[in-house]
Amino acid sequence: MQQNEIQQLQSKIREAAAFIQPLKTEIGRIIVGQEHLVNRLLLALIANGHVLLEGVPGLAKTLAVKTLAQSLHGSFSRIQFTPDLLPADVIGTRIYNADEHSFSTKPGPIFANIVLADEINRAPAKVQSALLECMQEKQVTIAGERLLMPKPFLVMATQNPIEQEGTYPLPEAQVDRFMFKIRIDYPKRDEERMIIERMAHPDVDLSAIAVGRLEDIETARQWVDKIYIDEKIIEYILDITISTRPARHAELSSRQTEAKLGDLVNYIQYGASPRAAICLVLAAKAAAFLEGRAYVVPQDVKDVAPDILRHRIMLTYEAEAENLDTDAVIKMVLDELRTP
Repeated sequence: MQQNEIQQLQSKIREAAAFIQPLKTEIGRIIVGQEHLVNRLLLALIANGHVLLEGVPGLAKTLAVKTLAQSLHGSFSRIQFTPDLLPADVIGTRIYNADEHSFSTKPGPIFANIVLADEINRAPAKVQSALLECMQEKQVTIAGERLLMPKPFLVMATQNPIEQEGTYPLPEAQVDRFMFKIRIDYPKRDEERMIIERMAHPDVDLSAIAVGRLEDIETARQWVDKIYIDEKIIEYILDITISTRPARHAELSSRQTEAKLGDLVNYIQYGASPRAAICLVLAAKAAAFLEGRAYVVPQDVKDVAPDILRHRIMLTYEAEAENLDTDAVIKMVLDELRTP
């Protein structure tokens, strides 16, 4: 792409991304802190992905996605996953009308623009599969009738990292369908003071004003697809994903001859799938869009890489014995690889 073409695209990108700042401002009026979570929700929405969130209760996860939906004038649905939940409770079912002697389809709570799947690991495998089918295929079939998900469609599923008793952990193949896995922690002291001052009132209004439209997200997706990503950055993304596959290190590009990745052989059991590389490209483009840029820079890739790779790498017992988690291994990869 020529320089003048990028400059022309830049002005159009900035115009298309003009709704982002008012949106963040409105969300910030309700949510204190959690900038990383809000940013990743926007990235997932624009890149047509989904988010898996891990955090203790009370960190405004529900409020964050609900506020995002209200700010975009979109529909919001919260599904509390429990062991007795059935697939029909999520996707809907057929209801018999005795007066008309006919069946009608009643869509379930999954049919919303933004869905919060709360404690997804508390539901049995059938329910998890029903939800993940909606996420992947963007449709459900009820008694032979095909129903499409609304556009845009974002699922944020949460897992409680504390309580594991009575849970049904998501299989690795299903976890891989989430674009991001985000870990959030307690707010800082000054942020928590602001939360108390803002929220500790019996009649506090937590409703957001619609400052954007769902059409803005659809338009943003079209422009994200046009954002320029250089061939060197594509090679860098391939190097990142291949680095997580120790048996395939011979396929690294010639730029990475000095990278010292030998220890990863002992630490990684399974590496990231090709879907990780696709997500890295899409998320990096979306990150450039949020910044009003018409091109991707290497830092965009490095910023989103931990949240994209975190749930796609399986470590060995040796890594656990050395108290290494996936974040530490991902940092090793990013530190060793040469940035274009």
